[in-house]
Amino acid sequence: MLLSRRQRWRRWRRSRPFWGGLFAILAGAWICVLPLAPLKVMLQQGVAGIPSVLMGIVMVVLGLTAWFSPSQRALAGVLTTLIATAALVLSNLGGFLIGTLLGILGGGLMFAWQPYAAQRAGGAAPAADPAPPRDASPPPTPHSDPQGAQP
Repeated sequence: MLLSRRQRWRRWRRSRPFWGGLFAILAGAWICVLPLAPLKVMLQQGVAGIPSVLMGIVMVVLGLTAWFSPSQRALAGVLTTLIATAALVLSNLGGFLIGTLLGILGGGLMFAWQPYAAQRAGGAAPAADPAPPRDASPPPTPHSDPQGAQP
């Protein structure tokens, strides 16, 4: 059975922290845009623009990492949040607060994302733990510790 492009896109998007990665990419791009002004403005800024560009590039890479390697989402989320917070101090108030806020939101979404649990064959949700049988033996007393430790 062939799936349409829309169904394949939807399946791909739902199988990874898509929105967290997108916000991280947007934050990195926003933080990079300000120091990458025309050359005349960039020369006036000097070396102060280098941390902005580097932090922006790292945030874009972390967003792409969340998309293409969802197993690394927790590390990418934490690093994105830390870099976005550091950009507040090191990079024009984190892209005039917009880049920092997008980065913190994206990092949080990446860290909080969980993959879908596999459903059972019947399609029903997993049941809660069943009650113990009535004829089960009582729990051991503290005196019956096999290693001989006493309470």
